[in-house]
Amino acid sequence: MTSPDDLAARRLAILSVLGSSASFTVSAALVKAVAADFPTVEVVLFRSAVCAGVLLPLLLRRGGFGALRVRRVWPHLIRTLFGFVAMWTSFYGLGHLPLATNTALGFVMPLMLTLLSIPLLGERVGWRRMSAVLAGLLGVLVMVRPWNTGGGLPLQPTLWVLGGVLCWALAMITIRRMGADGESNATIVLWFSLGGSALAGVATAPVWVTPGGWDLLAMIGVGLVSAVAQLLMTQAYRTGESSLIAPFEYTAIVYTTAMGMVIWGEYPDAWTWAGILIIVAAGLYVWRREVVLARRAG
Repeated sequence: MTSPDDLAARRLAILSVLGSSASFTVSAALVKAVAADFPTVEVVLFRSAVCAGVLLPLLLRRGGFGALRVRRVWPHLIRTLFGFVAMWTSFYGLGHLPLATNTALGFVMPLMLTLLSIPLLGERVGWRRMSAVLAGLLGVLVMVRPWNTGGGLPLQPTLWVLGGVLCWALAMITIRRMGADGESNATIVLWFSLGGSALAGVATAPVWVTPGGWDLLAMIGVGLVSAVAQLLMTQAYRTGESSLIAPFEYTAIVYTTAMGMVIWGEYPDAWTWAGILIIVAAGLYVWRREVVLARRAG
């Protein structure tokens, strides 16, 4: 029988992940608002630096400066590079694609992670999960519609975003390996925060455009809201089982669709809706199969 404390913890976890998804949506909307007037990498710099400024004191309080000591440097450098490219391409997509579409393409990541886990982690993927992965990739094709030159998504930004999603999946693979080697979560987050800010700073220097007024507030807001989103997501996974809260991450589709309609007049057509539903269904099925397999293994 579930105790009142367990029920309260589950409610807190669900509310936290819903708040995290909403916060990520607000951050994405702020990126989209400034994307046309500033280099993408400059927005990445503000996001990384401000977010690091908020999170670093909390992480250092948890692990002290000893959290900066690493077991091996190369995995952190690789994870930082993959994460940086994933963030840059996602922000680029926000400037060239509808808000909900960019979010839906991001949900292809678990499908790519499933595929990559076969050669890179030696995991076995059964026909059910493989079928779901292929269905999700079909959903991407439905959204892009390469057979229809007069409709569908613009190919170049879509490919950039999907390339970034691939890098995101590779970053997750690297994090799994570092975790298996005993690296702490605080160390991984600290190094990515510092490394991502440094990379963005170097890349921004030759293309810097000085923001002012509302643009400056918006870009600072990207970092602040992203930090809140990460803290809420961490709280969610600390207080609730991943099998309970993971599906609620897909509420981001609802948030981004509504915001895109209200602010930018972005109304998904039938093909886009079909592609989004296929991707979400495939992702949920892969998640469900992983839960079932984990319970059997336990």
